[in-house]
Amino acid sequence: MSTDRLRHGPAFHKPIAKSITPLQFKLIDTETIATAFPIYDPKDVPDSLIDFMWSEFNLEIENGQTYPQLEPLTRQQFVDYWFASFCVIVLETDKKVIEDNQDWHSLLLGTFYIKPNYMARCSHNCNAGFLVNHYKRGKKIGFRLGQVYLQWAPLLGYKYSVFNLVFVTNAASWKIWDKLKFDRIGLVPRSAILKGHDQPVDAIIFGRDLTRVDPELIAMD
Repeated sequence: MSTDRLRHGPAFHKPIAKSITPLQFKLIDTETIATAFPIYDPKDVPDSLIDFMWSEFNLEIENGQTYPQLEPLTRQQFVDYWFASFCVIVLETDKKVIEDNQDWHSLLLGTFYIKPNYMARCSHNCNAGFLVNHYKRGKKIGFRLGQVYLQWAPLLGYKYSVFNLVFVTNAASWKIWDKLKFDRIGLVPRSAILKGHDQPVDAIIFGRDLTRVDPELIAMD
């Protein structure tokens, strides 16, 4: 992948890598092989996989616990949102290409996007959104996604990461960011009205310097 395809990188910070290639690793405590694929354009993703990701994201919205969206997205809205800049798709496979017509219920482990958190002069600060296939929960996939994020976000030229709203009720998420040594840089009181809660819940703002990541923290051996 040439640098001209890294066109959505930060306006004031060019990518430091000429290309990003698929990354293979094992899931934690298993021999399961996973491959993380860098995605620069939704046209490079099979329609059937996008459809499954879309359904998974809308399921997360309907659950009303982790994302701020209230209503399900149309397919185009999802594509515009998830593929706006750069995204990663992680499959349970030892292949280095994404093949069409697969059983995505079984193969998709998770996905996340990376995009600038602010515009123009502040666009070297990035944001990300994560999604684990609900059929694959409980396998510590989220932690592996976080490790890939810490490896690839700096390659895209980002210097700092900001997660704006990690709800305090979402322990599965904030435990990952604590373990990956993100800083709790703020709190948004009563930030969200979530399903099943009588009162609005607070959200943690996480931040992390992407230029100082301990290699042992992201080792995936």
